[in-house]
Amino acid sequence: MTTFDFDLFVIGAGSGGVRASRMAAQKGVKVAVAEDRYLGGTCVNVGCVPKKLYVYGSHIKEELESAAGYGWNIDGYRFNWPTLRDNKTKEITRLNGIYENLLSNAGVYYISGRAKIIDPHTVSVGSKVYSAERILIATGGWPVIPDITGKEHIITSNEVFDLDVLPKKALVIGGGYIAIEFAGIFNGLGVDTKLIYRGPLFLRGFDNEVREFVRNEVAQKGVSLNFDTNITELKKLADNEFEVTFTNGETDIFNCVLAATGRKANVDNLGIENTQVELNQRGEIIVNDQFQTAEPSIYALGDVTGGMALTPVALAEGMSLVKQLYEDQVNTLDYDNIATAVFSQPNIATVGLSEEQALEKGYGIDVFTSTFKHMKHSLGGSPERTFMKLVVDRSTDRIIGCHMVGSDAGEIIQGIAIAMKAGVTKAQFDQTIGIHPTAAEEFVTMREVTRSVG
Repeated sequence: MTTFDFDLFVIGAGSGGVRASRMAAQKGVKVAVAEDRYLGGTCVNVGCVPKKLYVYGSHIKEELESAAGYGWNIDGYRFNWPTLRDNKTKEITRLNGIYENLLSNAGVYYISGRAKIIDPHTVSVGSKVYSAERILIATGGWPVIPDITGKEHIITSNEVFDLDVLPKKALVIGGGYIAIEFAGIFNGLGVDTKLIYRGPLFLRGFDNEVREFVRNEVAQKGVSLNFDTNITELKKLADNEFEVTFTNGETDIFNCVLAATGRKANVDNLGIENTQVELNQRGEIIVNDQFQTAEPSIYALGDVTGGMALTPVALAEGMSLVKQLYEDQVNTLDYDNIATAVFSQPNIATVGLSEEQALEKGYGIDVFTSTFKHMKHSLGGSPERTFMKLVVDRSTDRIIGCHMVGSDAGEIIQGIAIAMKAGVTKAQFDQTIGIHPTAAEEFVTMREVTRSVG
């Protein structure tokens, strides 16, 4: 019988890796986890957590500007970037400590360093070599910078949280959720912000009405939106000053250029070539329904496999894998109706199918929409509006898509996601008494069909 140093060796201490290693160790499995950057992965350190803190911080200016309508006279307020940045760092450090304690208390052996696979049962970290019955790759993703002249001066979401100086003028490149979120953060903190996207409209894959509504709201908040536009060259002029040339031939000068142009699987220098593990055309690890790679002893989950790049998905996959390996349970993870949010300003939250996706799948649908001004803006004076949308399967009356743009959209849609998982119908929405006065009650008071399609 072969004896290994560990039953399970996890590479990557992000959301999925920590959850899998901790749960396995609690079942008596001998587990090691190796991490070369920071405990908690992207989400805790350069993703969800600091981003949400910055969204909160950047939204306060708007609240202060609305205060007068409610009788508050607030004069002379000012923003201090180092305070927000450093308080964020303290919070992340606290969370890093919590993750370390979680691993330690579960009995996981933590190794700091970049792990490299030597063969299907062997991993090296620095000069040390470890054997394992199974290896789990949970290394997440990594930002991609466009291959243009001057790319070395462009920053990504890895660096943007810790800028020494808040720029006076910033350029954000990209059309995904990271780009939209950071454009809102910069703008809310008083930065002159321009966003460019190579396509005709950002947030590809989201419901088209949502995309169009967000475009209008983001623009009226002051972000300069430029579609069908890209960057061809960047030149450094002086400290924190860069000249950017666009595809239309125009140039402009910025103090910061942020690329939010996608992420790739973090598999560089991992030793994949020493195994039978296969990658797809995008460089992501191919796994089966049991998260197993083409190398039977090696598994992978989370962003590195190219699935839904969401922390709760990685957590669920980690739990599912442990149950399969050490409880003999079959994977029953359901990827349908996974809710998600974009912390743009205003927020976006969605669960289920967009109108376009529903039609592509052959549904005949009834669409219900509502647009209104949130009550809190009635005295504050903000022009921000809220948008809600339900997509209903006409043949069964089931709600198959729910979308919202507005304050606390993520908080509201989370509850609706539970109802949709349980197969809620539009009739059941109609029978539900709303909480008044709230924005959320609009979801149960939409009675008139906006349109029937398909």
